[in-house]
Amino acid sequence: MSVATFILVAAHAVAADSSILTLEEAITAAVKQDPWLKGSQYSEEAIMANSVAASTLPDPVVSIGLANLPTDGFAFDQEPMTQLKAGVSQMFSRGDSLDIRRKQLQELAKQHPIMRQDRIAKTTLTVSIKWLEIFRAQQTIALIEQDRALFEQLGEIAQASYSSAVGKVRQQDIVRAQLELTRLEDRLTKLHSQKEQATAELLEWLLDEQTWSTNTQRYQQHVDLPAKAPTIPRLYLNATKELENGNIDILAELLNNHPAVLAIEQKIEASNTGIDLAKQQYKPQWGVNASYAYRADDQLGRSRADFISVGVTFDVPLFTGNKQDQEVSAAISQTEAIKTEKRLALRSLLSQLQSAYAAHRRLQQREALYQTDILIQMSDQAEASLTAYTNDDGDFAEVVRARIADLNARIDALNIDVDLLKSQSQLNYFFSDEPSIANTRFGEK
Repeated sequence: MSVATFILVAAHAVAADSSILTLEEAITAAVKQDPWLKGSQYSEEAIMANSVAASTLPDPVVSIGLANLPTDGFAFDQEPMTQLKAGVSQMFSRGDSLDIRRKQLQELAKQHPIMRQDRIAKTTLTVSIKWLEIFRAQQTIALIEQDRALFEQLGEIAQASYSSAVGKVRQQDIVRAQLELTRLEDRLTKLHSQKEQATAELLEWLLDEQTWSTNTQRYQQHVDLPAKAPTIPRLYLNATKELENGNIDILAELLNNHPAVLAIEQKIEASNTGIDLAKQQYKPQWGVNASYAYRADDQLGRSRADFISVGVTFDVPLFTGNKQDQEVSAAISQTEAIKTEKRLALRSLLSQLQSAYAAHRRLQQREALYQTDILIQMSDQAEASLTAYTNDDGDFAEVVRARIADLNARIDALNIDVDLLKSQSQLNYFFSDEPSIANTRFGEK
């Protein structure tokens, strides 16, 4: 689904009351709309163009002049040394510096496709998290709306029993039922606010600057998500064993293929080429020049010979301590600094990966606990409390507490499911070394 299609769908949603935006559509639109990717392409093209320019010799210098013109008569044929002179000179680079500079720029240009790959992976992660936050709010609202009808029914039962003086219903039970309904309304208001804020954050990635100001507020109210959670494919399956065993060496080796690390590696390669470029400063820079000097016939009509001059120039880098040596030292230090940057990036990725996987494992344990025990027990407790109350053997406050606890448990289970999907998206980012990650298909379970 293209950005234009999404905007059209969102526009129709104003009349149709809602539009369904899947996770796959959101990611596809965000990647296509991302201006950073286009800027990176322009930067790559600029560097490649500079690499062509850098490998070209400087333009020859042409000079035209009038030499030795006498000031007492300003006559061109008065003195034999008066000449009309034209010359050309050409400078050449030091050693192989032109080829090396071209190579260095090409290596820097190669960094941009890798950076775009990392950007797509980050965009996928960011959009997934924002989409899941909207999904969390939407599904929580649905759960509360579903239970609100039950609380209204409980309040009506309590009111009827109190009016007919049947059972043990007290006035405070009616007040309690109304209070819980009010609190549910407050929770719904807060959740709608959270959904609108998350939608605005997501639309930042989906709308361009031309439609943002006019459409954001309207789309916040009308963009809805599917009712079912998406199935996000796991890109880290081949590393599950290493993650479980905490095998740092193998994980670090796998992370060496991450675009964020490969981009720095490309910088190191270009910086190494920069060392070779700096070493070319030890070689002399050569230049050639040639000129032709025309002399007019003398005043008696006798011919004068014209002159041709040819020369070679070169500098002699004898005193290298304060220039060439320092430039090479600076290039070496710059390379080592970038290597340090790579080590820090790899260490940070490894730490984040271990932290994300640890959180993911704990969420899986909590999910299993909720599905096998807590949700069942909470539901049984709520049903038992309601049965006891309807048989005039229970307390209304206990029924309300049990229902609230059951609702909260289902909301907690939903939060765990959403957090699992978020952590799975985070884990996928660390193994996003495939350029086709942006085209990964997202199904629904």
